[in-house]
Amino acid sequence: MPDTSSAGPSVSASTFLAGDFDVAVVGAGHAGCEAALAAARLGARTVMFAISLDSVALMPCNPNIGGSSKGHLVREVDALGGEMGRNIDKAFIQSRMLNTSKGPAVYSLRAQADKARYSAEMRKVLENQPNLTLRQAEIVDIRAENGEITGIVSETGALYKCRAAVLCAGTYLRARCLCGENVRQSGPNGLRAAYGGLREALGRLGVRFFRFKTGTPARIARSSVDFGKMEIQYGDAVITPFSFDNEEAGLSREQVFCYLTYTNENTHRIIRENLGRSPMYGGMIEGTGVRYCPSIEDKVVRFADKERHQVFIEPEGEDSGEVYAGGMSTSMPEDVQVSMYRSVAGLENCALTRNGYAIEYDCVDATQLKLSLEFKSLRGLFSAGQFNGSSGYEEAAAQGLIAGINAARLVKNAPPATVGRDEGYIGVLIDDLVLKGTKEPYRMMTSRAEYRLLLRQDNADARLTPKGYEIGLVPREKYDKLVTKLRLTEDELKRVGEVVVPPGAEINGFLRQMGSAALTTGARLRDLIKRPELDYARLAPFDTARPVLPVPVAEQVNIRIKYEGYIDRQAQQVREFQKTEQRKFPPDIDYGKIPGLRLEARQKLEALRPESLGQASRVTGVSPADISVLMVWLHKDARHNIS
Repeated sequence: MPDTSSAGPSVSASTFLAGDFDVAVVGAGHAGCEAALAAARLGARTVMFAISLDSVALMPCNPNIGGSSKGHLVREVDALGGEMGRNIDKAFIQSRMLNTSKGPAVYSLRAQADKARYSAEMRKVLENQPNLTLRQAEIVDIRAENGEITGIVSETGALYKCRAAVLCAGTYLRARCLCGENVRQSGPNGLRAAYGGLREALGRLGVRFFRFKTGTPARIARSSVDFGKMEIQYGDAVITPFSFDNEEAGLSREQVFCYLTYTNENTHRIIRENLGRSPMYGGMIEGTGVRYCPSIEDKVVRFADKERHQVFIEPEGEDSGEVYAGGMSTSMPEDVQVSMYRSVAGLENCALTRNGYAIEYDCVDATQLKLSLEFKSLRGLFSAGQFNGSSGYEEAAAQGLIAGINAARLVKNAPPATVGRDEGYIGVLIDDLVLKGTKEPYRMMTSRAEYRLLLRQDNADARLTPKGYEIGLVPREKYDKLVTKLRLTEDELKRVGEVVVPPGAEINGFLRQMGSAALTTGARLRDLIKRPELDYARLAPFDTARPVLPVPVAEQVNIRIKYEGYIDRQAQQVREFQKTEQRKFPPDIDYGKIPGLRLEARQKLEALRPESLGQASRVTGVSPADISVLMVWLHKDARHNIS
């Protein structure tokens, strides 16, 4: 067992009691905000710390929320009672539904944000939340006794007693930023990094760390961009809210344009000629970067056959004079950055306002955590967000929400609340991090969710709002709204299944126009909706008894009918999955005494301590043969306990 009697850095000699709280949240990024709000809303006396309160809900990289698979996470956070969805609905300046040419399982909402407004609106919510105190301070020590968290200490020696703490350090812990040969100890956006001793304090508690890297593009003066040479990217005419609390009509506003341009051979030549000055290729960077969001120099090297790469020019805010060059993240020296950006169409005369940079930081090995995001070795200490090795605002918010909920539940002596892989993308995210671990910044993708047809963003409320209501984060009004939506959906599904559309000139003319077979006899409306070229909305003129329904209800009716067979098949897969999840291991299981288990499997299982057979099957290094051995052992153990 690790030593949990941390003496802390030298500052501890002059500590003084500054406060007594139930829950302390370290960090005020997207994970910290959700954790603090969840804990406070569940009745825990909560304090949240930030190195700078000007960095609350900061967007140091891309100025948007959502996107492929990430939009699912935001809607799930909202369904559970979190804040991110409501906040982006206040602060968006352009909204688009992505992947609409594909099936609804991969539809993903993405909103361009006014970065300053997003931060300001979130801070306003935090400052007006009962049970929540905000403090600007760097936390440098963790106090624990007998394996339980007892408090945290700031750099000024202020001791804050607490029964639970949530670490949401993001990319600040021992961070350093690199721009060519220039290396400085700094957090994102030039903010101060955390070098005060927290890393050492956690090390004394036995916490294991990784060193990861991410990066960001340069920011460019809007006035220096020739938008006429770029393709306009429009927002949707009909806005889909992120939050289930909001209606489309209440979000209508004039949207800004985003733009698309491309790199070219000249851009790639400039990069190739200067690779020796790149921190990444010059050996200066120690951390592991994001595979699915590479820098532009990495793209040019890894995809040498590509003649061009997309560059998205996005405004940082409605009134901001800066734009973001999405797709051109870089840590090249400043002079190289200027040359390569100016080689892009529309950026020939661009003026950089902020250089692109890479940032390295310490993060924890998430396999040390339970599914509740509590450390296995230290009761009351939780971890969330990029500090767990993930990337992205949305992944951070999802983890922060779960960690905050469970910190408050621990204080109340309530069992932890988790989301399963079969219940949400949040469950997939946390399950992957905790059971499989990650050797690089983890990014959520739809392909990681094996039940993605059931885990759509449109039904996040049906999946998770009852859980949020049971936990205590979702108010009765929101829960009742869901109950009404579900009732209307079921009533309409039943009605549509009973409506028969007779053959006739009008319907057959319409069907021929749509490329669909004409009717010779009456057909159930439900069967017509199932045809690929038809849908619920298109058939409205031939359904005269149709009630007026809210758009989300009509959407559910259409999806449920068109994908009925696939949904039923996946639901059966989930039932099989749940059987293995329900086969629990005894807490004191000794894998070393189970005959037939391979050595690697024993070591991995002993280190990760999965709670069920299903979890064990997802541990890297545990084979199907090992699972068969465990199944036999569980059967024998159950018979032994019964007898």
